[in-house]
Amino acid sequence: MKFRHEEKFIINYCDYLTLRSRLRRVLPFDEHTDAGGQYRIRSIYFDTPGDLALRQKLDGVNRREKFRIRFYNLDLSFIRLEKKSKLNSLCCKEEAALSCREAKNLLSGSGFWMTANSSPLIQDFYQKWQHQCLRPKIIVDYIREPFLYHPGNVRITLDHHIRTSKDLKAALTDSAVTLPCGCEEYLLEVKYDEFLPNLIRDLVQLDSRRMLAFSKYAECRRYG
Repeated sequence: MKFRHEEKFIINYCDYLTLRSRLRRVLPFDEHTDAGGQYRIRSIYFDTPGDLALRQKLDGVNRREKFRIRFYNLDLSFIRLEKKSKLNSLCCKEEAALSCREAKNLLSGSGFWMTANSSPLIQDFYQKWQHQCLRPKIIVDYIREPFLYHPGNVRITLDHHIRTSKDLKAALTDSAVTLPCGCEEYLLEVKYDEFLPNLIRDLVQLDSRRMLAFSKYAECRRYG
């Protein structure tokens, strides 16, 4: 399990236009983007009845984790269960493939199928499903524009149009009713391994912005 640096910045629309223009001149898009250089992400987050993951985030606990189902552009042929672990300013993501049927089972509260799955991540999730009563809590939707820079294994993303929903029964469909989460700003994320190349640091430099701890999950949970 390899931890990476993760830096986040809330930016406004003018910052977004400036950064997008800079990045598009220098860096390639992620290969999975559409012709406009973006894709839509939908995540369904899990938490305990007492909202352990949410409380740890709000309390600033240095070592924490959260689980989510994630897929892209509403394509149900590629669904992942993901575990996001955080250690101070470092983060790590583990993932395991889910079938559409398995995802539907989780969203309906059925988890016994996981006992026959050999994935270490799914076994870890099943233990917490049983003992912590992890259950789906909320949908988080947004548009992402991702850029890559291979030295340093750098990934830069611009996220916007963040929306949320409690309509979990429709989470795997386009009919889920989503609403703006209330965060009008855009989000810049910079992820890298041991070092951030000077070229990238110069590209994303915004004198008026400071790094902060921002969670789409926590932001969206303000509404449910």
